[in-house]
Formats: sequence, C-alpha cells, structure tokens
Amino acid sequence: MCAVSVEWGREADLPVAVARARIAAALSPLQACERVGLASALCRVLAEDVVSPIDVPAHDNSAMDGYAFHGADLHPEAPTVLRPLGVTVLAGQPYTGTVARGQCVRIMTGAVMPPGLDTVVPIEHCQCSAETVTVAPGTLRPGDNRRRRGEDLAQGQPAIRAGRVLRPADVGLIASLGVAEVNVRRRLRVAVFSTGSELRAPGQPLAPGCIYDSNRYTLMGALTRLGFDVIDLGLVADDRAVLDATLQAAITQADVVLTSGGVSVGDADHTRELLAARGQVEFWKVAMRPGRPFAFGTLRGAQPDGFPRPVALFALPGNPVAALVAFYVLVREALLTLAGAQPQPLPALRARSVAPIRKRPGRSEFQRGIVSVAPDGGWHVHLTGSQSSGVLRSMCEANALVALDHEQGSVAAGDDVSVWLFDGLV
Repeated sequence: MCAVSVEWGREADLPVAVARARIAAALSPLQACERVGLASALCRVLAEDVVSPIDVPAHDNSAMDGYAFHGADLHPEAPTVLRPLGVTVLAGQPYTGTVARGQCVRIMTGAVMPPGLDTVVPIEHCQCSAETVTVAPGTLRPGDNRRRRGEDLAQGQPAIRAGRVLRPADVGLIASLGVAEVNVRRRLRVAVFSTGSELRAPGQPLAPGCIYDSNRYTLMGALTRLGFDVIDLGLVADDRAVLDATLQAAITQADVVLTSGGVSVGDADHTRELLAARGQVEFWKVAMRPGRPFAFGTLRGAQPDGFPRPVALFALPGNPVAALVAFYVLVREALLTLAGAQPQPLPALRARSVAPIRKRPGRSEFQRGIVSVAPDGGWHVHLTGSQSSGVLRSMCEANALVALDHEQGSVAAGDDVSVWLFDGLV
C-alpha cells in the first residue's frame, strides 16, 4: 500500500467502489483463535468448520403424529385397511418388536421408526377404530412423513463453515450435534475517539459554541452489535500533542483505530498530518455524500512481543450522519473481513421513489428514507426531509438508506431506486 503524496485538498475523490476495493486489498484477517463454550459463542467468528460427529437425525424417525406401517401395503386405488397393534411409539423410547405386513403402530413426532416401517399416515388423514386404521386412496405415497437418518447432516459433513458470524440458530445447530465448544477468532479490538475542542460529553455543562459528542456513541453501538471489543478513548481536543498521545495509546492496544472529525483541511485539523507521520495513508477523500472527508490507511503498531504489526485506520467525518453513513458504506464490511468473517454483500431492495430526488452524476449518494408497503403491495420509499449531514434525528426517523450509484443522475417520481434496510446493516 502506497502513501498519498499529493497536496491536501488536491487529491482526486475516489469512487466508492474503488475505495472499497482498495480497503479490501490492504486488509488481512486476524489469525489468533480461542475456544469458547456455546453459551459464549453468539456473534463470534467461527475459525474452523464445525464437522458433524453424528448423523442428523440419528435414526429414521416420524415427521408426524400418526400411524407407522409398511409403505408396500398401500393400495393405489382402494382404501388401505391396517390392523393396529395397540402400541404407541414415543420419542426417545424405540419399539424393537416386529410389525408385520398389514399391521401398524401409533407413533409420535420424532419417534424412531420401528424396524422395516417406512411410512406414516397423519392422524387427521385416516379413520381409526379399535380394530382398524383406514387410509383413503391417494392420501399419501410410500415413504411419506419419514425423516431419514442423516438426511439433514451426515456424520463427517461440515455443518457450519469457518468465517461464519454465529447466529442464534447456528449455536442451536452446534448444540444439536453434541458439540460443547467451538474454535473462534479472537474478538477484533477497535479503539474509538472523537476529535474537536468544541465537543462535550453527555452530562457535562454545555459552554457557548460547544456541542455534545454523539459520534462516539453511535459508532460504539454499531461496533458492539457486530461483536467487537470496543476501547473508548473519549474526546480529544484540537491539540497536536494530546492527539499524538491518544493515537499512540490506540495503536498499542487495538487492531483498528476509528476516529471521527479532524480529516478536513481546516487549520485545527491535526489528524491528517499525524496519521501521515505515523503510517501510510491510502486516501483522504471519497466521492460520496454524505461522508466525503474520509481517511483510510495503516499505522505502525507493536505486538506485546515487540514485533511490528499494522493497525488499520479509519478516520470518519465529524458530522454525525456522515460519520455513521461512512461507517456503513466503507468500514463495516472491512472490519468483518479483519475479524476473519466472510461478509456477504448487503441485500438491496428495489423500491419506487414517491417523489423526485435530485442527484448529480460523479458521486455516490446515500439519502435517508422511509420504506413502506405501497397500495399495490410493492415497496415504495420517501425521503425523511432535510438530508443535512448534521441532522442525526433523520437517521432515527428513517428505516433505510436510498443508495444512488456514482454515475446515476436525478430520480423521477415513480422510478425504482436501491435501498439498504437498516435492519440489514447490523
């Protein structure tokens, strides 16, 4: 990765797709792993395949409450009359007796199929008496309502692949295999701080000209929901020495440094020069709105054993909406890659724009929108109103980002647009 050598403010704005590609090319996943119990495995990144030690299901079993019998007894064009043995087979209590042709046994869902039986007729699909069970013709076929041994997972087959961020269903599946511990990647450590002498922490008195810091809290929330370890380094004033000391603290304890503010070309923006002095900065600006001032690079760090290691840097803009949008567009997937995950592209929904949307080609735009069901049953979207990058309230009102591509122009009412649902971002 090469350092940027052009003068500040004169380097070209990178298209979003190019910026994402350059970030991805510069990152290598963490290799450190640890074993954890299933109770602690949620949201962790699986480091190796979970291979099933058993067949799932372990036996042929019934998918229904009903009567089990030989499928060869079914008559294709006449009622099939079976003689019940007066036996009920329960889950966990296999029946090992013999069931002859023309006979059947009552069976419950999940119970092991008795030897030789391969078909189950649901209770509601037969007529029952003490002496007979009658199945109407055409009701089912031989083999119906039987779950075969190993049909979900065969012994030795990978159940979940490495790189998966474990979800509740994944943890349940692993538990169903009898596996008590899994090998996962070490949690990614992300140091977060906000820069700006005008910032105050919530709960502090607000002096004239000052504002409360929100970026740290939105970013730490986003990081926590991704399952990362967050190192909160607080607020950093526009002081070169203080900022330098904070950067030093960040790179000695974190894998990633995530800052907001201080990446424009103002006189008090020391972040740019300090970052360039401490490592290699890949780029400073991205052709997107909001989120144009954005820096990515690597800083020189040191492992506890003294060997050098790169620390990824993401410097986000200071405006609250711009910081959060830039995180979703450029940072989120990169951090998952660093954590060893195999992130999938965010699912994009197509929705009709209720009103025109102004946009000029030459940059990507991400506008706050509200997606809802249209009268015809499709999806439509309207913007939240002001798209100022300082109006964080609009992010709370919105449920999606309207993603407009780099070369795309203005949108007419009724045109389809791509939307990223917020629930798909976390």
